[in-house]
Amino acid sequence: MLHSIKLKIAVILFGVLLITQFSFAQEKRLKRPSGRVGIPNVDSFVNESFDLYDKVYAYDNYAQEDQPLDEDDYEVLIDTVEDSENVLTTAPDAISDIKGANILKQGKATLQMNRAKKALKYSVKTAKKILSEKKKNDKETTENEISHNDRNAQKPISDKEVSAITELEIYSKYDFVPGNKLLITDDFSLDHLGDFPSKWNTNGTGELTMINDTKWFKLAGKSVYIPDLPSNLPEEYTVEFDMLTVVDKKTSSQAKLEIWLEDNNMFNKANNMAKVEIPLCMFIDIGFIIENRIEGERVIRNEVEKDIRNILSQENHVAIAVNGKRFRMWINENKVVDVPRLVPENIVSFKIHPRDIRDGTDEIYITNLKIAEGGIDLRNQLLEHGKFSTTGILFNSGSDKIKPESYGVLKEIANTLQQETNLNLKIIGHTDADGDDALNLTLSKNRASSVKEALINQFNIDNKRLFTEGKGETEPIDNNNTMEGKTNNRRVEFIKV
Repeated sequence: MLHSIKLKIAVILFGVLLITQFSFAQEKRLKRPSGRVGIPNVDSFVNESFDLYDKVYAYDNYAQEDQPLDEDDYEVLIDTVEDSENVLTTAPDAISDIKGANILKQGKATLQMNRAKKALKYSVKTAKKILSEKKKNDKETTENEISHNDRNAQKPISDKEVSAITELEIYSKYDFVPGNKLLITDDFSLDHLGDFPSKWNTNGTGELTMINDTKWFKLAGKSVYIPDLPSNLPEEYTVEFDMLTVVDKKTSSQAKLEIWLEDNNMFNKANNMAKVEIPLCMFIDIGFIIENRIEGERVIRNEVEKDIRNILSQENHVAIAVNGKRFRMWINENKVVDVPRLVPENIVSFKIHPRDIRDGTDEIYITNLKIAEGGIDLRNQLLEHGKFSTTGILFNSGSDKIKPESYGVLKEIANTLQQETNLNLKIIGHTDADGDDALNLTLSKNRASSVKEALINQFNIDNKRLFTEGKGETEPIDNNNTMEGKTNNRRVEFIKV
């Protein structure tokens, strides 16, 4: 009889979870659960969710009472959006652990998870709303300080621009600037599914597969992968790629995706090398391992303490900048490695090596590889040569919406304008030759305008110092027959006026 009652209670509780609709805003404060469930992942998820919720709820009250937020509050809200979205990615682990508990504990855990998710959803939406409102208010304040004629001539900020600003703010700490001359790019669009990609070499195997309408290169364990560069790596360069991993709590603590920089283009042991190991273990905090060898002797091997377990189940963007001996790596907007003297001399190749993954269980995919020559000082280019061109300001395909990972380049340009108060710039958009000529011309004009608006609204650059023009596909700097050529042609140019 007692077992039957427990079963009915559990069924009712699961029913509540299924029919409950999450609400992003509530007039009455959500109550933090008073007791722990006894399932570590669930208790951690609930506590972290309500810690973030309490923080945002307080700011929401300030906003409703028209109490001003200062810049520190603004930074806290930006961090809270990121933290909330990261915590939300851990929900599947907590839910998985619920299944192994007894029926009553399952019911209690389910209700607490339901309430915690509601708190997180509220936190993300409310924080973004407050950030957008603050940006609007800042814009209105700036407009009120401008003379009547200038104010009438200035374009008001749109909802679309507010959204773009908020996304860029999340990347406000991102200082990665990609190289300006593309050496290789590969999104695998020219290769067939199931094949090994044509621009790569390996001592093992691998194949292309489709995930969510995107082609991904599935890597195999114990294999080394080398992209076919047109020449040896220069002294200064950048590497970018998207990474998708499928790992679980049984994945080895030694599972890594290793990045190798070596003195040969083959699969021989290198006398001079630098490597960084990206950890793929979920059940324990494993940091990034950095190592190098110079003339066959190990000089550096150390662990950099960064915990990325909460993002391993999502798609991530990896960016690397090598400037002489200095090595820096970012995952999404966060810098995870910065070592001033890691890279030896005589490095010629970039290699990827998955290690200690379970074939058929753990999965690693990459796409959108870009390697570009870098090292040109943007400020000096503008001041000494009067112009600068970059492929590092990225847009959604066929759109003028700037991707947030463009923040580093925009910040460099803004810093130059802020330091050189007499410098005015013309911003010129360029496209490749794909598509209709007239549409490309319009797109290039719109993209130049988007860059101008980002510099004005994000970095407070005076709009009188910026001019825009679009030239479509009319002034290519490379051929339009290769992916690398097309990417070099899709650029934004800045000219001193």
